Amino acid sequence: MADSLEIRVRRARPSDAERIAAFVSQRRPRSPITPDQVRERLGTVGFLMAEMNGELVGLLGWQVENLVVRVTDFLIYPARLSLVAGRALLTAMEAAANELMCEAVILVTPRTPPPEVLEFWEAFGYHARDIASLPRAWREAAREANPISDQVMFKQLRTERILHPI
Repeated sequence: MADSLEIRVRRARPSDAERIAAFVSQRRPRSPITPDQVRERLGTVGFLMAEMNGELVGLLGWQVENLVVRVTDFLIYPARLSLVAGRALLTAMEAAANELMCEAVILVTPRTPPPEVLEFWEAFGYHARDIASLPRAWREAAREANPISDQVMFKQLRTERILHPI
Protein backbone atom coordinates (compact mmCIF):
# COMPACT_ATOMS: atom_id res chain seq x y z
CA MET A 1 0.00 0.00 0.00
CA ALA A 2 1.37 3.45 -0.92
CA ASP A 3 2.01 5.93 1.86
CA SER A 4 -0.30 8.89 2.03
CA LEU A 5 1.78 12.07 1.90
CA GLU A 6 -0.64 13.84 4.22
CA ILE A 7 1.44 15.34 7.00
CA ARG A 8 -0.26 16.41 10.20
CA VAL A 9 1.56 18.90 12.44
CA ARG A 10 0.79 19.46 16.10
CA ARG A 11 2.47 20.86 19.17
CA ALA A 12 4.33 18.34 21.30
CA ARG A 13 3.15 17.61 24.81
CA PRO A 14 5.02 16.10 27.76
CA SER A 15 3.17 12.84 27.05
CA ASP A 16 5.02 12.71 23.69
CA ALA A 17 8.45 12.62 25.38
CA GLU A 18 9.00 8.88 24.87
CA ARG A 19 8.12 9.05 21.15
CA ILE A 20 10.34 12.08 20.62
CA ALA A 21 13.26 10.52 22.50
CA ALA A 22 12.96 7.30 20.47
CA PHE A 23 12.71 9.24 17.17
CA VAL A 24 15.78 11.36 17.88
CA SER A 25 17.81 8.51 19.39
CA GLN A 26 17.16 6.21 16.40
CA ARG A 27 18.45 8.92 14.03
CA ARG A 28 21.41 9.88 16.21
CA PRO A 29 22.49 6.68 18.00
CA ARG A 30 25.82 8.17 19.11
CA SER A 31 24.03 10.65 21.34
CA PRO A 32 20.74 9.10 22.44
CA ILE A 33 18.39 11.15 24.59
CA THR A 34 15.96 10.10 27.30
CA PRO A 35 12.31 11.00 27.74
CA ASP A 36 13.31 12.98 30.84
CA GLN A 37 15.70 15.07 28.74
CA VAL A 38 12.88 15.75 26.28
CA ARG A 39 10.49 16.79 29.06
CA GLU A 40 13.18 19.10 30.48
CA ARG A 41 13.74 20.65 27.05
CA LEU A 42 9.98 21.17 26.61
CA GLY A 43 10.28 23.68 29.45
CA THR A 44 12.40 25.99 27.28
CA VAL A 45 11.69 24.99 23.67
CA GLY A 46 8.41 24.55 21.86
CA PHE A 47 8.29 21.47 19.64
CA LEU A 48 6.15 20.83 16.61
CA MET A 49 5.73 17.22 15.53
CA ALA A 50 5.03 16.13 11.95
CA GLU A 51 3.16 12.85 11.70
CA MET A 52 2.24 10.75 8.70
CA ASN A 53 -0.08 7.76 9.07
CA GLY A 54 0.34 8.01 12.84
CA GLU A 55 4.15 7.83 12.68
CA LEU A 56 6.47 10.63 13.77
CA VAL A 57 8.40 11.80 10.69
CA GLY A 58 9.62 15.25 11.71
CA LEU A 59 10.39 17.50 14.62
CA LEU A 60 10.98 21.25 14.84
CA GLY A 61 12.07 22.97 18.05
CA TRP A 62 11.76 26.74 18.38
CA GLN A 63 12.05 29.58 20.85
CA VAL A 64 10.80 33.16 20.71
CA GLU A 65 12.51 36.10 22.35
CA ASN A 66 12.29 39.80 21.49
CA LEU A 67 10.01 39.02 18.52
CA VAL A 68 12.65 36.76 16.95
CA VAL A 69 12.18 33.03 16.42
CA ARG A 70 15.19 30.77 16.76
CA VAL A 71 14.87 27.31 15.26
CA THR A 72 16.77 25.14 17.73
CA ASP A 73 16.02 21.64 16.44
CA PHE A 74 15.05 20.25 13.05
CA LEU A 75 14.93 16.57 12.17
CA ILE A 76 13.03 14.75 9.44
CA TYR A 77 13.10 11.05 8.67
CA PRO A 78 12.90 9.44 6.20
CA ALA A 79 14.80 11.84 3.95
CA ARG A 80 12.32 11.36 1.10
CA LEU A 81 9.83 13.36 3.21
CA SER A 82 12.18 16.32 3.71
CA LEU A 83 10.35 18.75 1.47
CA VAL A 84 6.78 17.84 2.37
CA ALA A 85 7.40 17.47 6.12
CA GLY A 86 9.74 20.47 6.14
CA ARG A 87 7.10 22.63 4.47
CA ALA A 88 4.43 21.45 6.92
CA LEU A 89 6.61 22.10 9.99
CA LEU A 90 7.86 25.50 8.79
CA THR A 91 4.39 26.64 7.73
CA ALA A 92 2.99 25.75 11.17
CA MET A 93 5.88 27.42 13.00
CA GLU A 94 5.69 30.58 10.87
CA ALA A 95 1.90 30.79 11.36
CA ALA A 96 2.36 30.58 15.15
CA ALA A 97 5.20 33.13 14.95
CA ASN A 98 2.96 35.53 13.01
CA GLU A 99 0.31 35.22 15.73
CA LEU A 100 3.02 36.23 18.21
CA MET A 101 3.93 39.23 16.00
CA CYS A 102 7.44 37.89 15.41
CA GLU A 103 9.57 39.82 12.97
CA ALA A 104 12.08 37.22 11.82
CA VAL A 105 13.23 33.60 12.00
CA ILE A 106 16.87 32.68 12.56
CA LEU A 107 18.33 29.23 12.30
CA VAL A 108 21.82 28.02 12.81
CA THR A 109 23.54 25.75 10.31
CA PRO A 110 26.96 24.13 10.48
CA ARG A 111 29.85 26.59 10.03
CA THR A 112 30.24 25.57 6.37
CA PRO A 113 26.93 24.03 5.40
CA PRO A 114 26.83 21.66 2.45
CA PRO A 115 25.18 23.14 -0.66
CA GLU A 116 22.17 20.81 -0.31
CA VAL A 117 21.47 22.21 3.17
CA LEU A 118 21.51 25.77 1.83
CA GLU A 119 19.31 24.76 -1.11
CA PHE A 120 16.82 23.10 1.25
CA TRP A 121 16.40 26.23 3.39
CA GLU A 122 16.39 28.57 0.39
CA ALA A 123 13.45 26.58 -1.02
CA PHE A 124 11.46 27.86 1.98
CA GLY A 125 12.57 31.49 1.70
CA TYR A 126 15.54 31.39 4.11
CA HIS A 127 18.81 32.99 3.06
CA ALA A 128 22.31 33.13 4.52
CA ARG A 129 22.93 36.48 6.17
CA ASP A 130 25.93 37.95 7.90
CA ILE A 131 25.02 38.43 11.54
CA ALA A 132 26.67 41.87 11.56
CA SER A 133 24.18 43.07 8.92
CA LEU A 134 21.12 42.33 11.07
CA PRO A 135 19.31 44.91 13.25
CA ARG A 136 20.49 44.87 16.86
CA ALA A 137 17.70 42.70 18.38
CA TRP A 138 18.04 40.15 15.58
CA ARG A 139 21.83 40.23 15.83
CA GLU A 140 21.63 39.54 19.58
CA ALA A 141 19.32 36.57 18.99
CA ALA A 142 21.65 35.22 16.30
CA ARG A 143 24.74 35.58 18.52
CA GLU A 144 22.98 33.87 21.41
CA ALA A 145 21.91 31.01 19.13
CA ASN A 146 25.40 30.56 17.69
CA PRO A 147 28.23 32.59 19.22
CA ILE A 148 30.92 31.08 16.96
CA SER A 149 29.39 31.73 13.53
CA ASP A 150 29.32 34.89 11.44
CA GLN A 151 26.28 33.76 9.42
CA VAL A 152 22.81 32.39 10.00
CA MET A 153 19.95 31.36 7.78
CA PHE A 154 17.36 34.09 8.03
CA LYS A 155 13.79 34.87 6.98
CA GLN A 156 12.01 38.13 7.67
CA LEU A 157 8.35 37.61 8.58
CA ARG A 158 7.20 41.21 8.94
CA THR A 159 8.13 44.14 6.75
CA GLU A 160 7.32 46.63 9.50
CA ARG A 161 9.42 46.25 12.62
CA ILE A 162 7.92 46.77 16.07
CA LEU A 163 10.03 49.42 17.74
CA HIS A 164 7.88 50.06 20.81
CA PRO A 165 6.36 47.64 23.34
CA ILE A 166 3.02 46.21 22.25
